[in-house]
Amino acid sequence: MPSQVRMKRINDRIKEDLSEILIKEIADPRLNGVYITDVNVDRELTFANIYVSAVEGKSRSKEIIDGLNHAKSFLRRNLAERIQLRIFPQLRFFWDPTPEKADHIERLLSQIREESGSKQE
Repeated sequence: MPSQVRMKRINDRIKEDLSEILIKEIADPRLNGVYITDVNVDRELTFANIYVSAVEGKSRSKEIIDGLNHAKSFLRRNLAERIQLRIFPQLRFFWDPTPEKADHIERLLSQIREESGSKQE
């Protein structure tokens, strides 16, 4: 089993290379504006759970996940060529709501600051 340091390097490398492939080599319009938020490879290197998001938010999540699943074999083959592992993990894509939640929290905090600022005046 790989060490924690090696697992982090594998996760980071998959994230970096997959982001580059999505920008430079994928022409599917469903995947425009997609970014990788996190990658978690299991300790046996069987699966790579890839979390994605987009600027538009959850409204495009199904379309984006469908596009990524359609390109899954192409993406896996290209990643396997770039990253030397004995066995390359299967790719699984998931929508990451974290950026949307962070934006919502930021808007709430901004609203609270505005309200508290107007009460002090």
